[in-house]
Amino acid sequence: MASKPSVVVFGGLHTAARALGSYLVPDEGEPLVSHIRFVDKYSVQPATTYLGARFPKLLQKPIVEYHQANLTKEGPVTKCFDPPEGIEPFSYVFDMTGQVHIARAVELHIEQTAIPAFLIGQEAQRRKVRAYVRITQPYYQTSLEKTAHPESDVIKPSDPVGTWYHEALRILANFQDLNLVIIRPGLIYGPWVISGIITPFMLLGLVYRELETEFRSLWSPQIRHNTIHVEDVAAASWAAAEWMGSIGRAEANKIAGEDIYFANDKAKIQDVKGAPDQKAKLTAPLFNLVDDTDTTLQTISTTIGTTFDIKTSFHGVLHNTLAQLTPENTLEEINETHLEAWNRLIAKAHPPVPNTPLNPYMEAYMLEKRSFAYKGGKIQKILGYELRHPKFGVDTIRGVIDSFKEEGVWPNVPELR
Repeated sequence: MASKPSVVVFGGLHTAARALGSYLVPDEGEPLVSHIRFVDKYSVQPATTYLGARFPKLLQKPIVEYHQANLTKEGPVTKCFDPPEGIEPFSYVFDMTGQVHIARAVELHIEQTAIPAFLIGQEAQRRKVRAYVRITQPYYQTSLEKTAHPESDVIKPSDPVGTWYHEALRILANFQDLNLVIIRPGLIYGPWVISGIITPFMLLGLVYRELETEFRSLWSPQIRHNTIHVEDVAAASWAAAEWMGSIGRAEANKIAGEDIYFANDKAKIQDVKGAPDQKAKLTAPLFNLVDDTDTTLQTISTTIGTTFDIKTSFHGVLHNTLAQLTPENTLEEINETHLEAWNRLIAKAHPPVPNTPLNPYMEAYMLEKRSFAYKGGKIQKILGYELRHPKFGVDTIRGVIDSFKEEGVWPNVPELR
């Protein structure tokens, strides 16, 4: 075996894959891997999704490659595990696959979240990989204010997106010889992260600065929206892989295993390939990954207000820039106001950013009363991991803005003090 592991990363171009690549193969210094292959459904030449300026440069390095593949089919998944000639078999797998858009049909969540997890996990077990790191999503019905949930808590998944991400964990945990370790991050933000919840909030700060209007938010300011920087997702995932690779699944289960409980409709799993029986007792190492801020809606609102020098407050109902939300003032009308301001910002940006992928459009789920409340500390205690960005605040948000400017996608207007 090579002195450095060979790695394959499935999915995640819109979440943490690019950050992981930059961490494993830095611009300066020695790479941590002997070879890395990225696999996703998008084309990179020509690009059919946002890649940014740095990722194409990363792909030019001799130890880095990209495969476009349909991960819902067994044949393409199997081929993705075949290393290039002269390269050692892949020893670490990072699985970031899954449908992240909430407003999708159940069938799509099954096809794009559960099925790829089964196919990739099945092949990884057959190939006897040393570590399989699954990055899941935090869509569970966590406590609104009172509790931050440790890994051992039984929490009901929220929406089809949460249900099928959780079912994917059961599918993977059912592979008893798969060296599986699960990372459950909070709300991911940082360079290259153009979707989710935190980035749209940042864009709304810029929009409300343009509108010269107070930004008023929904619900209680104490509702947790725990956060994690994408660079910590990358570094912690690597730490988890190294840990698993050194001890194996059985020992890892003893140290960090949690019950991967059933939380689905038994009628819906009957025809899902690889779905284990609802009564199956499944265990896998599971780590929450959140920063030390214990971020709440108040934290986010205050940070956005300070960063963009705007007034912020909370109301029982959403206010847009014109009036209180009523049946006459719909979400579409709110978005129309936001997008008009955003287009003005794009028009006067210098240098121009006509093709930016950033967009302040608010999805309906962003207005729903939900929390992301997770207790951290286990990953630090067991893996000895130290957060690279322990605090969510003005400095980290400004760092993200600077990264977007460097990428040439942030409207460069005098928005900051």
